Amino acid sequence: MSPRSFFSKLLSSRNDNNQQLTQNQNDSPYSQSWKHRLMRFFIIVTLILSAIWLLLAIWYQFGATSFITWLTTIVIIGLLIPLLSATYHTKLANKIDDKLSNKKISNKKLSRWLAGGYAFIWLAGLGWFFSIEAKQDRNWQPEVSQVITYERDANNPDLITFSNVRNFDWHTPDEADERWDTRTVDMSKLSGVDVSNSYWMGPLIAHTLVSFRFEDDRPLAFSFEIRKEEDESFSALAGFFRRYELSLIGAEERDIIYTRSNARGEQVYLFPISHLQHSEVKALFESYLIAADELNTKPAWYNTLVSNCTNIIFYMARIVSGDRLPWDYRIWVSGWLPNYLYDVGMLDANPQLNKEQRSSQPWSMDTWYERTHINPKTQGFDNEVSVNADVNSREFSAQIRQGIPIPPLADSKVEAEARAQSAAEASEE
Repeated sequence: MSPRSFFSKLLSSRNDNNQQLTQNQNDSPYSQSWKHRLMRFFIIVTLILSAIWLLLAIWYQFGATSFITWLTTIVIIGLLIPLLSATYHTKLANKIDDKLSNKKISNKKLSRWLAGGYAFIWLAGLGWFFSIEAKQDRNWQPEVSQVITYERDANNPDLITFSNVRNFDWHTPDEADERWDTRTVDMSKLSGVDVSNSYWMGPLIAHTLVSFRFEDDRPLAFSFEIRKEEDESFSALAGFFRRYELSLIGAEERDIIYTRSNARGEQVYLFPISHLQHSEVKALFESYLIAADELNTKPAWYNTLVSNCTNIIFYMARIVSGDRLPWDYRIWVSGWLPNYLYDVGMLDANPQLNKEQRSSQPWSMDTWYERTHINPKTQGFDNEVSVNADVNSREFSAQIRQGIPIPPLADSKVEAEARAQSAAEASEE
């Protein structure tokens, strides 16, 4: 519906009401049809929600005590209340008609002026909101102060050298010894993918991280996060209003997982993804390189709903795996992501415990949660780097995987899809 037709509906509502009431000689609004009342209800709700959205956007950008925030609030309320009253409150509208008749101004004309003023303010606010650009040069908090970059080896494109790999020594949730490392990895040695869910606000909300395993090296973890400034704290509601830039962090697991499981006390689970080919793992890894390039070229906004730590991963993975990852509401409920992976066969219901033996009993999702809970495994882990940070990182990554079956890569696409289908069917039994 165009703005013009929308406000035509809005302004014609009461006039149509009066015509109907005159014909029926009945002043009660209940004589209107249910369709008309439903249309009126949706228009009122739309106006109120649009006002709330604009006021929240301004509040999160300028602050609650800002002159702009207060001025906009007064103007919006000053337009919206008379507009709704003059258009939909029958008794009040009739009184307004009586008072305006002496001034040769009709209630219909007043409603149009109010609606036009509100539409102008709201559309101007909408244009302002979408003109806000993300930036790289702010006073960032230490853990997001650097951006990850990389270079390919000129002779071997599989060799990737990363700069600004985060490897902090965390002491408390807010205090750490900063360290940004340079690290080279070989994509030809990729051996698998693990997804970690860190629960910090109940069972529905979790932060999702992705770790890439290598045959002869420690894992490397990636995490999409909000890029907080020094004076900022996270708010899920603020995440809808261009309050936080999006950041891609490349880190050692002893940093980015330890800070959640130990320093912050969040509940962390690590799930090894089954039934992948090496080409899929490599393509997913490459998609993180592309994401790093894009964010470094043009900063982007974090959005709580459409561009958060979980669904961005899903978008990238779906490009790689296609229909093997069907759309599902749990993509937007990050805490249920492991259940989704289990149902589509990416968590094996009958995992291979070692090279020779598979599980004798199918694993339920409850079993997966029990076996992959890493907090009990990391209690007492000495995360202070005294001699060699690489050794410490290897030890932490090995410790959080104790008791978790690490699946081998599939030899072909047919094998990968067949095993995933079999696992999905087993999960339904």
